[in-house]
Amino acid sequence: MEHKEAHFTGSETVRDIVIGMSDGLTVPFALTAGLSGAVNTNTIVITAGIAEIIAGSIAMGLGGYLAGKTAYDHYYAEQKREYQEVEVVPEKEKQEIEEILADYGISQQVKKDFVDELAKDKHKWVNFMMKFELKLEEPDLNSARNSAITIALAYILGGFIPLSSYFFTTTPRHGLYYSVGVTILALLIFGYSKNKAIGENPVTGAIKTTIIGALAAGAAFVIAKLVSGI
Repeated sequence: MEHKEAHFTGSETVRDIVIGMSDGLTVPFALTAGLSGAVNTNTIVITAGIAEIIAGSIAMGLGGYLAGKTAYDHYYAEQKREYQEVEVVPEKEKQEIEEILADYGISQQVKKDFVDELAKDKHKWVNFMMKFELKLEEPDLNSARNSAITIALAYILGGFIPLSSYFFTTTPRHGLYYSVGVTILALLIFGYSKNKAIGENPVTGAIKTTIIGALAAGAAFVIAKLVSGI
């Protein structure tokens, strides 16, 4: 029977969706809940909500892009440094390879043979040091852009879930009631799906995500009521 290893390989995409969706659900939810306790018309809630979603998605997407670009720049800066080190201090770099292999219980003779063989190819030598000494994986050239797009779209999708009820109700109070129900359901589904995708307890993920979103919205609502009553 053929053996298939079921490892999860979409960690970066899931990470970006989680970042965008979690903030998209909680921040606009908290904003609209807070405004519902302070204003008397849905128009203000909708206008402020859309403005926040646009600004938030841009900010989150830009943050994702800068994080990806920083990782990209960092990798190649370290790679350049490694190339310099194998040229200037090759013996020291060979010793570092032996120290890495020692952690795996490899005999001295095998370590020496491996180092001598690896040192014949400078590019493979540097790639080995990048992966096993610095623990860095070569980043995809397009990862920063893809990360920005994924985070921004996930934020927009998440943001319109709590805002949607205000389009179909007559007062912020009524909009809030429906928004709470829809958003809590969305938080439960999102938290459950997120943990299931990464192989963790989905029920725990659903509960944690929902509690965080509910606390954020509740705090915003209370603060807005207090401020509007001053």
